[in-house]
Amino acid sequence: MARKSKKTENREQDFLKFVTKYRDIRFPRLEFKTGELEAILPNGYNDPGRFIQKHREWIQGKQKFIIDCLKAAKKLAAVRRSRDEFVTLVGSIITHFTQELSVKVNSIYYRKMRTKWASFSARGNVTINTLMRNLPNKQIEYIIYHELTHVTERHHNDRFWKLVSRRFADYERIEASLFSYWFLLNK
Repeated sequence: MARKSKKTENREQDFLKFVTKYRDIRFPRLEFKTGELEAILPNGYNDPGRFIQKHREWIQGKQKFIIDCLKAAKKLAAVRRSRDEFVTLVGSIITHFTQELSVKVNSIYYRKMRTKWASFSARGNVTINTLMRNLPNKQIEYIIYHELTHVTERHHNDRFWKLVSRRFADYERIEASLFSYWFLLNK
């Protein structure tokens, strides 16, 4: 799998600066990793600028969202709790939600993660980003519930968000706050 990266700049608009990565994939996609736009393209794809222009409105919407989250991050404060307090809190939340959702968790792992708050594996293991210990309780509860909901629905589709909204009707606001905390904690 060949991986090449290069900075590409569209001369029309500064906001269209992006990194191009070529991979052995079928369809091109766009990602914002830590605030930088990445165009992930199939090997041999010859016009990344046209692909970026095609998705200009989506890009602008994401960039506005990031700017808003960065502004909100300036008003936030990290929660201070010990590792033991955090592990106890996570354990009690997982116990509660596994009963509520009738799911099973095999093991809980803690490590620093570069791009996400947590993950839930097909083997039933939950991995928790150690940065979560600096989040308010509601955000921690939301992240864990979100991950455990993936047992029922693997993908972020309408059914998944409907399940999440049963417990967290304000999930969109919580999701936005998590981006702001991400920027705060990853300075």
